[in-house]
Parts: sequence; structure tokens; C-alpha cells
Amino acid sequence: MDIKDIREKIQGAVESRGCFITDVAVSSDNDIEIAIESENGTVEMDDCVAIDKAFHELFNQDVEDYALTVTSAGLDQPFKVLKQFQKAIGTMVEAKIKGGKKLVAELVAADEESVTLKYSVKEAVEGSKKKALVEHVDKFAMDQVNSVTPYITFE
Repeated sequence: MDIKDIREKIQGAVESRGCFITDVAVSSDNDIEIAIESENGTVEMDDCVAIDKAFHELFNQDVEDYALTVTSAGLDQPFKVLKQFQKAIGTMVEAKIKGGKKLVAELVAADEESVTLKYSVKEAVEGSKKKALVEHVDKFAMDQVNSVTPYITFE
């Protein structure tokens, strides 16, 4: 099965549930996984069930011989589509920047070309013997970013 075809045909059912597609994967054995995220809030089991049903109506399982999994985009998974970045604006994320730099930062802005992160780092400050927290707001081109994931804290 073709990923582009799957995306195009299932898009309406996904949007009707107030969700968007973050990923579609098809294995060599025709195991299909569709990952979705809610436009507002969280993905509910009913969303996955409704999209599963719609998929089965669009693709005849007897003809295509596939296995289907509809799942929510995992909290530990990197953002894959721009809507995920935009939904996370104002929240804390963990960003891995090319060159080995890892930042826990607030996602301030995101577009097709870049992400803007606000973070604090202890640095030497002129006129002081002690390092102080210095706030940075830096814009990184998407090709400089290896991954961005939600930053999860347990309080």
C-alpha cells in the first residue's frame, strides 16, 4: 500500500475527529501504523476507533491483506510535522541540535524553516566571580535540529 494514498484517503476522517496525522508507516508485510494527534487536547480511544473504522471502509482488507494500528503520537516521540511544533508553542521541549547540543527550552515559535527556543544557561558574567543564569532566545534552522520532543516533568 502507498503511504501517500493512505494519507490522502484517510485525511478527511482524521480531520473530522479534530485530529491530524503525524506519521504513516507501512511495513513490508503490509502492517500499517497511523499516528495521530489532537488539534486541541489529547487523542481519545474513540478517535482511534473511528479512524480505524473509516480506514476499513476505504480499504478492503480482503483485497489489500493488511494489519492496521491507529495510535496517538507518543509523548516520547520527536515531532514530525509542523502542526506538532505549532501546538507545542509555549511549552517546554527537549531539543537535540546538530553538533551534540541538547537543550531543555520553551518553544517560542516554529515555521517550515526554523524553531525558536528560549532557555537559560549558567555563564560567566563580566564583573562577577560567580556564574549566573543568562537567558537566550535562539532561532535554529530546521536542518540544524536533530529532534524536538515534549519535555516531561513529574511533580
